[in-house]
Amino acid sequence: MSGKLSEKTVRETVITAIGEMVGDNDLRMIAGLLAGVYLLCIALGLLAGFPIGGIVNTLRAVTVFAAGYGMLVLALNLHWGYTGLFNIGVAGFMAIGTYVTAILSSPPTMMPGPGLGLPVPIAILGGMVATAIAGLLTALPALKMRADYLAIVTVALSEIIRLSIKSQSLAEFTLAGRTLGTGGGRGIRYPAPGSIGGAVTETVPGMATLAEAAAAVGINTPVFTGLIYMFILVATVAIFYSIIVRIGSSPFGRVLKAIREDELVASSLGKNTSIYKLKIFAFGCALMGLGGYLWLGRSGFVNDLSFRPNITFFIFIALIIGGAGSNTGSILGGIMFSSLLFYVPQFVSQNFSGNASPPGSFAAAIDGAIVPYIITNIGPLRFVGIGVLLIYLIQRRPDGILGHRKEDAAAVNLGERPQSQSRVNKEKSS
Repeated sequence: MSGKLSEKTVRETVITAIGEMVGDNDLRMIAGLLAGVYLLCIALGLLAGFPIGGIVNTLRAVTVFAAGYGMLVLALNLHWGYTGLFNIGVAGFMAIGTYVTAILSSPPTMMPGPGLGLPVPIAILGGMVATAIAGLLTALPALKMRADYLAIVTVALSEIIRLSIKSQSLAEFTLAGRTLGTGGGRGIRYPAPGSIGGAVTETVPGMATLAEAAAAVGINTPVFTGLIYMFILVATVAIFYSIIVRIGSSPFGRVLKAIREDELVASSLGKNTSIYKLKIFAFGCALMGLGGYLWLGRSGFVNDLSFRPNITFFIFIALIIGGAGSNTGSILGGIMFSSLLFYVPQFVSQNFSGNASPPGSFAAAIDGAIVPYIITNIGPLRFVGIGVLLIYLIQRRPDGILGHRKEDAAAVNLGERPQSQSRVNKEKSS
């Protein structure tokens, strides 16, 4: 024996140590991963020479990015992880929720994209209802066919929606005597949900004083108000999580998971599986519409480029990383994908590529300039990294990080039944 631990042994030892430290505490898992991401971002910010305000803004940005993915991955987990519905039109439902909310809340004089000027809470509710109806109409014919047809229908619908909002015929139109519009290729402007941070700072007692104290240490007002909206997004993720957990632990949720495992068995037990799938598909789409508005639409402006199909596939990748069927895994996957595979490489490219002398070719990079080459081309190379990660997960951990904790359809742990039955038999025999 060489006395050296094998790579497999080291990996198992590290995983075991982390497991013992974290345990099954979901909140501790999420907090630990976020702490690691924050430490990495702080280190990169210090290397880039950022002041304290810049580092805080970096942490705010990465948290907003992670919260946006968290909301949408949780909604997709409700479809794919809980019910087995193959929805690859997430971007389209995000677009419906965002644009309907924008049109309802945008003032009639706003250009581009005049609207009704309704209060923002009513507009948000209208956007969710519109997205739920769109999901219902989409699933109604598709769910009567094989599962792959739902995927085809949703991805086609997503592109139809994107091209429709880009169309000049919908850029400005008249409905019931009111002029409305999507703005076409110019996009649409509306009251920014992200501006709520400024409203809170101005109206809540003590917040203005807190903003002045933050400015004294280098955190300016835009960053401070952005932090407020960041906490609102994090709270929304927590609400999404609690709602989906309650659904999963309810009798309704157990039927959904039974449909995922074997729809024929669920229907043979007297459950109208089509009704269950329609309800959960519509509800999940409503959450996607809200998530799209709060995340991609937070600045008060969106256009068709915000809802390209790659958004859907990124969200699916995050779900695969975390593990379908696990709500905590959905959040972990969203954090890992959005920060480590997307935001951090983008941050490195923007702040460190200017200091690198890129080689003229890949062959020159192999000869000794590999680090400048990677920094300069980290944008496209991150997609290579995503592909490598997916290959690794498929081969070594196809269930994702927490896919092994996928919630069962049964209300009790069926693994304990044989032991309980054997105990009963022993008592009877004695």
